[in-house]
Amino acid sequence: MNRATPRLRALAALPFVLALAVHLLLFARWRYELPAELATHFSVGGEADGWTGRTAYAVISTALFLGLAAGWTAFVRRRYLWAAWATAGFAGGLLVQLLRANHVDEFEVQVFSPGMDLGVALAVAAVAGGAGWALGSLVPEEPQAPSTGMTADGPRLPLGSGETARWSKDTGSRTLTVLAVLALAAAPVTLLVVTWPDALLGLLGLVIGVPGLALARVRVTVDRHGLTVRSALASRPRVRVPLDGVEGASVREIDAVTDFGGWGYRVRAHRTGVVLRSGEALVVRRDGGREFAVTVPDARIAAALLNTLAERHGKV
Repeated sequence: MNRATPRLRALAALPFVLALAVHLLLFARWRYELPAELATHFSVGGEADGWTGRTAYAVISTALFLGLAAGWTAFVRRRYLWAAWATAGFAGGLLVQLLRANHVDEFEVQVFSPGMDLGVALAVAAVAGGAGWALGSLVPEEPQAPSTGMTADGPRLPLGSGETARWSKDTGSRTLTVLAVLALAAAPVTLLVVTWPDALLGLLGLVIGVPGLALARVRVTVDRHGLTVRSALASRPRVRVPLDGVEGASVREIDAVTDFGGWGYRVRAHRTGVVLRSGEALVVRRDGGREFAVTVPDARIAAALLNTLAERHGKV
């Protein structure tokens, strides 16, 4: 579950509200000194080569701040509050520099200095991040996730001394499949339609689509080798937890967004997971206390078998 307190959420939203307020105040103050079409895209040398109307610019920039605020407010943790402030500082600093570049006389050329302006934005981000880190002391420590079912009395599957067993099940996500296919379809279209060097953005579709499609459907297996989670389409990518690395296994109801921040292969503090949906998940406690989770139906049978095999191996 999401353990963010109202105070933490408020502190996460605050820097974006402040950055938006400063940005809109400057925009209002300079409104009649800004061109009707603001330069919003610049070449490598810093000269303007793309423009946006004033009203559209105000709407888009406001939506950007509100979207970032909503995301950080929903998923923030106490230890990452500084990152929310740094993100707001960087976005605010960059957009203020963009306004400054457009605040020129009619005879001046609009120029964005990539090195200097990005440096200013990074400096603002560093200061804001420091403020967020300091404000983290106002938020109480987050409670640790419960460890129900992760002890030696976890579920077991009764097997005779000479018996062995293997459990395997495929599970997938329609949402991830659709998104991956769309990303892969968009890549060649972008490469054909958009001019160089912006066509490089088309490669982003491949970066997102290929691993997304590989993890959209996985096969979960428990056998004498331990737990294996791999793509149902190929032998790689693959995650394996050997029996000698299993401290215990249990079943837990998880929420994909609040517990892991989304879908796919997820990495959070002290835990990782292959998360394709919300609901029942097999959770394995590994050496060192770290957890690995995979959302899969009939997870209780998998946990019981894994505990039995690990016990035979001398771990549980």
